[in-house]
Parts: sequence; structure tokens; C-alpha cells
Amino acid sequence: MIIAIDGPAGSGKSTIAKLIAGKAGYYFLNTGSFYRAITLVSINENVDLKDPKAVLECAKRHDFSFSSGRLSVDGVDVEDKLHTQEIDMNTSFVSSDPELRKYVNEMLRRVTKGMDIVTEGRDTTTLLFPDADYKFYFDASAEERARRRFKERSGGLGYDEILAGIIKRDENDKNKSYGALKIAPDAIYMDTTYLTINEVCEKVLKVIAK
Repeated sequence: MIIAIDGPAGSGKSTIAKLIAGKAGYYFLNTGSFYRAITLVSINENVDLKDPKAVLECAKRHDFSFSSGRLSVDGVDVEDKLHTQEIDMNTSFVSSDPELRKYVNEMLRRVTKGMDIVTEGRDTTTLLFPDADYKFYFDASAEERARRRFKERSGGLGYDEILAGIIKRDENDKNKSYGALKIAPDAIYMDTTYLTINEVCEKVLKVIAK
């Protein structure tokens, strides 16, 4: 069973996917963490993030593994290092390379073969798992998503700066030549702007319980 969720940054994908996985007894797979980890190791090794080939080669030099909702690189847990402002601003750019996305997608399909999973990202319903059993697209206003990010972790930035960053990231994600953020024709659309995490979770669980 594969439950796939797409949507823009801050729409609640990760939190809700993790809750659904726990309630359904499935594995939780955060696809975005792989791109964040690749961005992290590239920065640590002073790789030019504007050189897609160099970033891909860097990624291939490392072993990425995922267990219990946490990502490790070469056996070292890096989950707590993946959500800095620097990673936020650069991951969208790094993940825009078609060859890197193909490499990561192949790796994810191989790792999850035969597993019951709940996964989320930007193109999980369109490219990674186009045949997923259930597809959802979470959305929320840019203002609400910025408010959530500011409340969770501002990183020293003001609300206006976070909002500007989210708007810029939305534009980048929706205009990528490969793996662009879009709503799959058969995905169930949910606007989470005025819903609590539990309310969204209940709506999803009702769908998959039918």
C-alpha cells in the first residue's frame, strides 16, 4: 500500500504523513529529506551547488539510509541538521536537476519495494509513485504557511522574510522543467489553511478506510 502526498512547503505534509503512518501502522518516508541531505553534504564538501553534475557525483559518494522517520548519511543520523534556513533556501535549487531527481527516485523505489508506506514531497504523486493507491495534494495560503514556519522555527528571520522565501520557493518549485509541483489529475485536493493537523489527519484516514 502506498499513500502519497504532495503540496507546497509548509502545507503540513510531513507532520500529517507521519501521523497517518503511525495510525495506519505503515512506514513513513520523507522524500524531501533525501534532497536536504544531499544539499547538506554538498555544502559541507564545498561543492558548487550551481553545478548539477558535481552535486550528483557528491550524492553518489555517500550512502543514504532511512529508518524510523530519520535519515542517515554514511551511518550518521543527520535529521537534526536538515532544517536550517540555509538548507531551506538551497534544497529547492539543488533538487531541480532532472538527473539528480531520477537518481533519488530510483533509490527510493528500490528502498521501499514491497513496503506499506506513507510518503510526501513535491512530485511523489506524479513521478515517484504515479501508481500510488491513494494520492493527496495539501495546500494552504502562503501567509498561513509563513506563519507556521515562523512559529515552528524562524531561524532568526522575521515573518516577512519567511513569507518572501516561501513565495520564491513556490515559484521555483512550480516552474521546474522536471518534477514540478503540480496537482495530479487523480489526487484528492485538501486546503489546510483553516484546518488543524488532527482535522486533516481525520479526513485522510476516512478516505483510506473506505
